Amino acid sequence: MDQFTLNLLVVGATFALYIGIAIWARAGSTSEFYAAGRGVHPVLNGMATGADWMSAASFISMAGIIAFGGFNTSAYLMGWTGGYVLLAMLLAPYLRKFGKFTVPEFIGDRFYSQTARTVAVICLIIASVTYVIGQMTGVGVAFSRFLEVDNATGLYIGAAIVFMYAVLGGMKGITYTQVAQYVVLIIAYTIPAVFISLQLTGNPIPGLGLFSDSTATGKPILQELNGLLGDLGFSSYTEQSDTKLNMFLFTMSLMIGTAGLPHVIVRFFTVPKVSDARTSAGWALVFIALLYLTAPAVGAMARLNLINTVYPEGTQSAPLAYDARPDWMKNWEQTGLLKFEDKNGDGLINYVADPAANEFDVNRDIIVLANPEIANLPGWVIALIAAGGLAAALSTAAGLLMAISSAVSHDLIKGQINPGISEKNELLSARISMAVAIAVATWLGLNPPGFAAQTVALAFGLAAASIFPALMMGIFSKRINNKGAVAGMLTGLIVTIIYIFLHKGWFFIPGTASFDDADPLLLSVKSTSFGAIGAVINFVVAYIVSSATEEPPEEIQDLIESIRIPKGAGQAVDH
Repeated sequence: MDQFTLNLLVVGATFALYIGIAIWARAGSTSEFYAAGRGVHPVLNGMATGADWMSAASFISMAGIIAFGGFNTSAYLMGWTGGYVLLAMLLAPYLRKFGKFTVPEFIGDRFYSQTARTVAVICLIIASVTYVIGQMTGVGVAFSRFLEVDNATGLYIGAAIVFMYAVLGGMKGITYTQVAQYVVLIIAYTIPAVFISLQLTGNPIPGLGLFSDSTATGKPILQELNGLLGDLGFSSYTEQSDTKLNMFLFTMSLMIGTAGLPHVIVRFFTVPKVSDARTSAGWALVFIALLYLTAPAVGAMARLNLINTVYPEGTQSAPLAYDARPDWMKNWEQTGLLKFEDKNGDGLINYVADPAANEFDVNRDIIVLANPEIANLPGWVIALIAAGGLAAALSTAAGLLMAISSAVSHDLIKGQINPGISEKNELLSARISMAVAIAVATWLGLNPPGFAAQTVALAFGLAAASIFPALMMGIFSKRINNKGAVAGMLTGLIVTIIYIFLHKGWFFIPGTASFDDADPLLLSVKSTSFGAIGAVINFVVAYIVSSATEEPPEEIQDLIESIRIPKGAGQAVDH
């Protein structure tokens, strides 16, 4: 059986499974559409959260970013995992005890203000849409290679699949689909990693293989990689070249952005009890760790295999002739994500650090997907990783679209525009808003502002600067009032989004940027790191404005007091 047919069969089988689950778990009420009827088992919710959390950025792009950035990009691992711990400990149980459907609903009630609720909806939509762009980018990359279509066609196919199971099933369908997607993506990620680790080190555990000796040279893998990179003029893989300030701010931005991401927070509204929210958070961390402990090894080993492919006789010898390039290079060249330009006319693939002499351009987002082909693994492994990459991208896209849909239908339409809307019409408006969000995300995904992981990092920065401070102050401070919360969210969001647009282009339109991340506006702070500064500005503005105005009403202060006590939460109320 040829590779294309095998890819089609495996990917098609997983899509049929997702759509079948969505039909089985079709939402029949707003409670099922928004929160899966509050009846999801903590272990299943932990697995669904893991799939929701491990997006195209984690599965497709993170190892690629690490492969080319080395130590400097370890902040992705530290920020995303550390942020999840913050979310599980500081937010999840308290928000579950509050017992509403959405994050804007909590902010609106806690700060006794429809304006605060509206601002929260705006912040949520901006952060979530930016995040979805990264997912659609990953979908396009995966489809373009494995189904042999162009990037745009891949995006349209992915959007159609998400539309079918997310619009139909709502949170109930998405939750059980994400359980299946987690199983697919974790198997797809770890099996190639185990094979490659065995090939290079003889150790079947990739995380341990990263610190083992190479079976070919007897040197430690990282030492061998550093030597090869040094020969070609690249920076050392294990040394820090980014500034400590930017790395610290970037890590903090990812951490607090993680804790402020509405599509992850809303997962904890689907369990029956407050104690289940903590339990499912613990299980999710276990499921997430399986991939995150493997990613650094995948990145390093992929870079090593890539260099050895281009320089089969070693970096001191001539590189591979273009006409003798392996099939995987030819396949990825067709997507436009791998390019060769013979600048000196010698017919050889010169892969060096100097941009003027380098002739080989590899998109970082293809590394994980190309890994099995680079390592000459069996065809079924290649098909499996295609299915896994699509599962990761589609699962998170569905969760984000659910957050956007519920914010529009529940917080804007029912909460403010038409409070008397029937449950049937509210459900219809939720599905329509999700369809519109899918269309917008697909259009933006055609021209993303960076690699999938970089685009997602921008979304985390926006969530860090706007939503996270409001949630933290809403739970742990009685003094912050409605005026302070609104002023803080707006200031944090506006300052951060302007800084991003100055570096990535206004509304991500190519050619409109005034700065770039290599030469940023403020010291060494890149656009992906500014969210932490935006969050500090949010906290400061909220505190100053609240201190200068009246205290929150007594009943709001009593509400905060009751939220802080984890026990005693009753059934959630559908408002």
